[in-house]
Amino acid sequence: MITGLNHLTLAVSDLERSVMFYSNLLGFSIRMRGETSAYLEAGTLWLALVQDAAVRRGPLAEYSHSAFSVARAELPRLAERLAAAGVSCWQESAGGDSFYFVDPDGHKLELHSGDLRSRLAARATQSTSEGAFPGP
Repeated sequence: MITGLNHLTLAVSDLERSVMFYSNLLGFSIRMRGETSAYLEAGTLWLALVQDAAVRRGPLAEYSHSAFSVARAELPRLAERLAAAGVSCWQESAGGDSFYFVDPDGHKLELHSGDLRSRLAARATQSTSEGAFPGP
């Protein structure tokens, strides 16, 4: 039985640039850095970065993304830090509890200050009409 997310691995074109992005801007701790890979950690999340010449050259058109948990009070400060660093947004937040952005290789990411319980409560209050997919 699956008990949780073990780690997240992202292919990157420039390992040093990505390590700096995730450590300096997002606050991940560097646990290991090799020639073609690095392991970083934030809270209970283990992030593996692996250099790959075939990595994407920008964001994919699909909605798939990875979301990182942040404290509600920290979200505005982190969003401002990323915006000041010129990080691109890929979607606006409808509820104000998220900041959607891309990393240097175009991986779609999200800073999110809620949890599953708060998301389910918000969904329960939304209209039941089926329209365009508004996001999770």
